[in-house]
Amino acid sequence: MTTARVWEFAGTRGAVAARFWSAAEPWYVAVLVHGYGEHLGRYGHVVDVLVRHGAAVCGPDHMGHGRSAGERALIEEYDDVVADAHTVVEAARRDHPDLPVVMIGHSMGGLVATRYAQAHDGALAALVLSGPVLGRWHVVDELLPLDEIPDTPIDTSLLSRDPAVGKAYTEDPLVWHGPFKKPTVRALDTALKRVNEHGSLGDLPTFYMHGAADELVRPRDTRVGLDAVGGTDLTERLYPGARHEIFNETNNEEVLADVTAFVEGVLT
Repeated sequence: MTTARVWEFAGTRGAVAARFWSAAEPWYVAVLVHGYGEHLGRYGHVVDVLVRHGAAVCGPDHMGHGRSAGERALIEEYDDVVADAHTVVEAARRDHPDLPVVMIGHSMGGLVATRYAQAHDGALAALVLSGPVLGRWHVVDELLPLDEIPDTPIDTSLLSRDPAVGKAYTEDPLVWHGPFKKPTVRALDTALKRVNEHGSLGDLPTFYMHGAADELVRPRDTRVGLDAVGGTDLTERLYPGARHEIFNETNNEEVLADVTAFVEGVLT
């Protein structure tokens, strides 16, 4: 894997760990925004593809996730996560002031990335959304009314058709394996409504990609969000049979090739 430069900064609610990788002569910046309960360390193969493609790659572990500070998997306000992502983007811009920025958000990170694009109009050259939590999320709908959230482990077979992905997820000490926190569920509900209400992404080139067999973040729910925020330059791709983590799926080479082809199409 490409060697990372590690940076820790004072985030909105404590220390945030961020990482930077770079091609020898990068021609764009790619910002990775990871999903709920995980961390950026799970994206090593994604980083390698992007760096070989000519990117300077960066991204944070969100508050309460991975190597960042905070109570595990606790997020009380998603605009704080957006603000931390912006700190990383600004640091990358200082290093590469003339390069276009592409943001790539997976799952909950897709929600954060979409909100970032709304809040920082014109900051991104392109947006890539992988199985994004947008519109509505059945997990939030089911958990929000409960006084006590059950400690039900994730069915890791829903992540990918490759059983090695689920095994690695289960054995990863930096992945959160406990239940949702009630404030996090409330914050997700607020963020979903905020993004829906904010409106269109305008002419921002956006690539929406999703596993057609995703039962963790269902495409039909995401469709609600796309109808609310999708702009005039939206590309869509559903992968038949693929589950939630399309970057870790059995056809991940195809998926990542689609990402780099999209970036080339936009930036060149």
